[in-house]
Amino acid sequence: MQVSATEAKNRFGQICAQAKAAPVIVEKDGRPDSVILSWAAYQALTQAQRAKTLAQRKREFNETYKDWIAEQNAHHEAHGLWCEGLVAWQEPA
Repeated sequence: MQVSATEAKNRFGQICAQAKAAPVIVEKDGRPDSVILSWAAYQALTQAQRAKTLAQRKREFNETYKDWIAEQNAHHEAHGLWCEGLVAWQEPA
């Protein structure tokens, strides 16, 4: 369901009741701006976010930034490290 911000303000109680069945998208200037969710849907969303393990987050990071990591490693291989104690980026084991 999609409603305007004015309609959401004027019918807030009804919109909240509707959100228990499905998320309600609130539009501003004809574009989606916010979403009203039930408490249960919000909890499921936040629990799913927290459920990611550190290893999963590391894999996602390495996948997202693999080109940058490779570029940094190539630079260090070619030019060395500018300071003792620094180490090149490494993929997790």
